[in-house]
Amino acid sequence: VQLQASGGGSVQAGGSLRLSCVASGRTFSSFNWMGWFRQAPGKEREFVATISYTGVRTSYADSLKGRFTISRDNAKNTVWLQMNTLKPEDTAVYYCAADSLRDPTSSEYNYWGQGTLVTVSS
Repeated sequence: VQLQASGGGSVQAGGSLRLSCVASGRTFSSFNWMGWFRQAPGKEREFVATISYTGVRTSYADSLKGRFTISRDNAKNTVWLQMNTLKPEDTAVYYCAADSLRDPTSSEYNYWGQGTLVTVSS
């Protein structure tokens, strides 16, 4: 299984970005949960958002609710993270993950992408 994340870049505060993560090597709909995590410089990796295999259930980090939206299209083998009203504190490497082992808001996933850097300037 490979996860390819993309869409990161540099943006000014208040701007938006949409991250994509394309999976290959396994039927996408078989991933029970797909998640996004991020790791800022000098900090531990933290949960951002997760979505169930049907796309019906989602969960977000409390601090990001209302600004970030996760979605998936099983036919396109893709999960997205729409990020709006970005803040400098959103600067981090963003990772997608597939196939939660237990709690989908924890980092216990079977597969991880390589990460994509998001830099938000003030």
